[in-house]
Amino acid sequence: MNITEVNIKLTEEPGERLQAFCSITFDDCFVIRDLKIIEGSNGPFVAMPSRKIAAHCPQCNSKNHLRASYCNQCGVQLDSEQNVHEQEGRTKLYADIAHPINSDCREMIQEQVIEEFHNEVERSRHPGYPSGHDGHREEERVAGAAVEQKSSESGPIIHIDSATSEPRPPHNVPSKTPTLGKPAAEDRNGGFGAGIF
Repeated sequence: MNITEVNIKLTEEPGERLQAFCSITFDDCFVIRDLKIIEGSNGPFVAMPSRKIAAHCPQCNSKNHLRASYCNQCGVQLDSEQNVHEQEGRTKLYADIAHPINSDCREMIQEQVIEEFHNEVERSRHPGYPSGHDGHREEERVAGAAVEQKSSESGPIIHIDSATSEPRPPHNVPSKTPTLGKPAAEDRNGGFGAGIF
C-alpha cells in the first residue's frame, strides 16, 4: 500500500504540543482521519486516531470512561481498580482505532506525514495562506469557492420542499373521535395547552 494523499490542518494555537490534525489516503481508496501531529521531546511525531477506553458499571452495565468516579447512567460510585494498565504500569486511557501492524509501515506513515507537515508549515508562512485550512482536496476547495461566489452574486439559494397531505410512516394521523373515558384537553383545562400534544 502506498500513501497517495496527505492532508494537514495546522492548529491555530502556537505553543501547544498538538501541532496539527491530519488525514492520509492509501492507494486513492482508503482514508484514515484524525491523526494528530504532536510536538515531542525529539521533534514532531504522528499519533494515530484513538478513543477513550471504557469499562462497564458493575450495577447497570453501562459504559463509563476509566477515570470516571461515578456511573454516567445510574450514579453508583465506580471502583478505580478495574483500569487497564500498560507495560510501564501506567493506566491505559486510550486505544488506537487504526494503527500500523509493523514498524516499516509506521515509519513510512511517520516520514511522509512529517514531511508534508513541514511543507504545510512553510506554506503557512506565506501571505494569503488560508487560515483554518479545512484539509479537503484542492479541487473541492476551488469548487466550493466557485459555488460560494455564484450564490453571493445571485443572492441566496433557497429550496423548500412542498408539504405532503399525509404524514410519512411511522407517524399516524390523529383520530378525529375523542378517546373513551378521557375528556378532551379543551374541556378539562378550558382550552389551555390545546394542540401541544
